[in-house]
Amino acid sequence: MNGGESGAVLKRERVRDHILDLMESLSPGDAIPSERSLCAALHVSRPTLRAAVDELVAAGLLVREHGRGMFVAPEKITQELVSDHQAMVLPRASGVWTSRLLEFTTLAAGARVGRKLRLSPAADIVYVARLRLVDGAPMAIEHLHIPADLVPALSAQELEAGDLYEHLHEHHGVEVSEAVQTIEPTVVSQAEAKILDVPHLSPALLFERLTTDVEGQAVEYVHSIYRGDRYRIVTRLTLDRSAGPGRSTPTGSIPGIPPGVLPPRESVVLTAQGDVHADR
Repeated sequence: MNGGESGAVLKRERVRDHILDLMESLSPGDAIPSERSLCAALHVSRPTLRAAVDELVAAGLLVREHGRGMFVAPEKITQELVSDHQAMVLPRASGVWTSRLLEFTTLAAGARVGRKLRLSPAADIVYVARLRLVDGAPMAIEHLHIPADLVPALSAQELEAGDLYEHLHEHHGVEVSEAVQTIEPTVVSQAEAKILDVPHLSPALLFERLTTDVEGQAVEYVHSIYRGDRYRIVTRLTLDRSAGPGRSTPTGSIPGIPPGVLPPRESVVLTAQGDVHADR
């Protein structure tokens, strides 16, 4: 990927986050500013803005009405998959997983990512966009956001080889403890389709994850697009026969993840077609 293409990835990400920030203060059916005003506020071209808006429309977050404008879409119905397991299990994947960097930079967290990571909007974060491959075939695009003061010496080599959480532990003293992850269906944008080598608007899975360390500090916010034609999800649920009828599930939430979207602990196995297990 050349510099122009990778720069476009970051521009669309900035536009997407700005619109999502606006939507958090609005209700379903409310209008968002016009394309003209958004382009002026963000200093981006009309094609760049429309590409980001198209992604949000395809994901079911915005509704575009011809001649009227763009509106916040109706709220989605959320179904929880509840497990009483006390640990999240993410087995190592079969196949050879590698990463290719698309973006690697330091920038201000902004309002939305700052809230997720419990940081000031002006605080520096490390932003990484990387392509994940299995046996050389593109599988996913990951957008990682990590507080910059946690990883002052994070290198490109760590992001392209080995397990990221192992690098965080061994080289940066960050001991990951828990993660809350949401998964929902979506489709790939034109730019994502090119990177993943799939047709435009192909089905995909959108993952959002907030990871915390042993002290409960948020250390990573990630959202990823996984190919729908190669990826499936298997959830292992354990029946606790000692649970009584009055037993309740955890109700606490982690900032950045809406309450009730997913329980704080769940045993989840992510697999690709052919029983390939997901890996970090």
